[in-house]
Amino acid sequence: MGEFKVHRVRFFNYVPSGIRCVAYNNQSNRLAVSRTDGTVEIYNLSANYFQEKFFPGHESRATEALCWAEGQRLFSAGLNGEIMEYDLQALNIKYAMDAFGGPIWSMAASPSGSQLLVGCEDGSVKLFQITPDKIQFERNFDRQKSSAVHKMIVDRQYMGVSKRKCIVWGVAFLSDGTIISVDSAGKVQFWDSATGTLVKSHLIANADVQSIAVADQEDSFVVGTAEGTVFHFQLVPVTSNSSEKQWVRTKPFQHHTHDVRTVAHSPTALISGGTDTHLVFRPLMEKVEVKNYDAALRKITFPHRCLISCSKKRQLLLFQFAHHLELWRLGSTVATGKNGDTLPLSKNADHLLHLKTKGPENIICSCISPCGSWIAYSTVSRFFLYRLNYEHDNISLKRVSKMPAFLRSALQILFSEDSTKLFVASNQGALHIVQLSGGSFKHLHAFQPQSGTVEAMCLLAVSPDGNWLAASGTSAGVHVYNVKQLKLHCTVPAYNFPVTAMAIAPNTNNLVIAHSDQQVFEYSIPDKQYTDWSRTVQKQGFHHLWLQRDTPITHISFHPKRPMHILLHDAYMFCIIDKSLPLPNDKTLLYNPFPPTNESDVIRRRTAHAFKISKIYKPLLFMDLLDERTLVAVERPLDDIIAQLPPPIKKKKFGT
Repeated sequence: MGEFKVHRVRFFNYVPSGIRCVAYNNQSNRLAVSRTDGTVEIYNLSANYFQEKFFPGHESRATEALCWAEGQRLFSAGLNGEIMEYDLQALNIKYAMDAFGGPIWSMAASPSGSQLLVGCEDGSVKLFQITPDKIQFERNFDRQKSSAVHKMIVDRQYMGVSKRKCIVWGVAFLSDGTIISVDSAGKVQFWDSATGTLVKSHLIANADVQSIAVADQEDSFVVGTAEGTVFHFQLVPVTSNSSEKQWVRTKPFQHHTHDVRTVAHSPTALISGGTDTHLVFRPLMEKVEVKNYDAALRKITFPHRCLISCSKKRQLLLFQFAHHLELWRLGSTVATGKNGDTLPLSKNADHLLHLKTKGPENIICSCISPCGSWIAYSTVSRFFLYRLNYEHDNISLKRVSKMPAFLRSALQILFSEDSTKLFVASNQGALHIVQLSGGSFKHLHAFQPQSGTVEAMCLLAVSPDGNWLAASGTSAGVHVYNVKQLKLHCTVPAYNFPVTAMAIAPNTNNLVIAHSDQQVFEYSIPDKQYTDWSRTVQKQGFHHLWLQRDTPITHISFHPKRPMHILLHDAYMFCIIDKSLPLPNDKTLLYNPFPPTNESDVIRRRTAHAFKISKIYKPLLFMDLLDERTLVAVERPLDDIIAQLPPPIKKKKFGT
């Protein structure tokens, strides 16, 4: 692997927003997730649970409900009283419509998917018809005072206290007439809708049961509690030979430290999320046909996109938060030591800049130029470009004014290696090239989307010589453009899984692409075909442990003096692939390729293979080479995140 000096950075004080609600789409096997800052994320469960799309948050949008309707159309509603529909191709909000009922607390689609029902704070329920382009108000159901068929009153007693008000947090109505309620007294209750009577009650928690979701087959449901526990209920025969069935609570699952605010039930898994920011997939083992990584527990904490950029020349890191950017200069040392030593800093890291965005919109993307003289970032409605000047230990910032409107809503920003060009991918599918000179800019060209589509480009890669630009969309396609001739050069053959990271190697101009199924391809841009190494990889196949990793590769880079090396990482490992060595087979140790140091060099060479993997740094949000001998690794320990969350509900421990 070689020996590197590593800057181990832990001062990126990033805390993900808590999860407010989730919605599962059975047709597309996708999950929509909304967070407390208004961000909405789309996970493709068929693509190794990859977070393939996201919509940035907004301070005034507190989403309380998500709903899929009309196949794959996604709607949200919240405390601002608006219903919004999302454009899943252009990655923007199609429209927002006021329901005129105050804050919206709940939303559901009709069984046909052609209508939306929303529950408003004024007590009304409003019905909207879903048209091809929008939604249209149909009728209003006002609060009724005297026409109820049955009034079912939940038991107010809570932990021996009968005067405390009991709140029903969720209700499910099954096709056989059974009503299931969950409440603040820690109970799951079953009611007969025909008679309005309580059939059965389960006390499952000493705190609120906050959420419920039922499987499509109505033979299983899941609930989440304020204690961080998820409970699974199943409909099973009373006896082995009986046709009569009853609801039985199976094992509880404790994968959260805080409130479970929302749950969902897919055909093969229980899904939960809440205050601790984790999105948890608990597989139902009896429903999983193949016992591979789909049968493993998954816990997703960090976004599947990079929030960090680096200026190698000045050894700077730019950290992206929801409403501000931070610029840091790395520390340095003059000490030396042997492999594994921790060296004392002769100069500490410096916090150079805190750049706060104006307005309520979250930052979508950001980037610092390799030379450290430019910072660019974008929100939904505005694009910002700043020029930085350094004088000794002082730094000054000057904003470039009058940025063109077509640059706004950028999904990805990237500077050329020489910092003279800026590449901007807009959410309307266009790719813009901007020339930077002194403190000014000039728009050079715009590559328009292919075939009249508006598919947004989510990932960009530029060659070190500045001649080639690769762009990947929300589907699996990758387009390569000739920057000098300003035309499309080629399109990489389509692949079934989305791209998670890509980069162009120096000298060879080989494009290395990582996909969500953990496959890695190498494509020769000059030759417009896969390289021989890539064809060998696909013929032999990757090691099964490599393919079973459950976090996507988020960054790829190259060693300037070792052209056969590919550097890449996910959240839990850093890897160098040495193309000059043979690939490991399934009988080889993937994570420990070297024998003990006392073995002979002959045996060492015989057991060496192409994959050199380190799991020292985790969770690993960013890693890159600063120079030939120096790496920078940005970690975000989970304990540091939990420490900044509100305290969980206290639980009485035995003997205290």
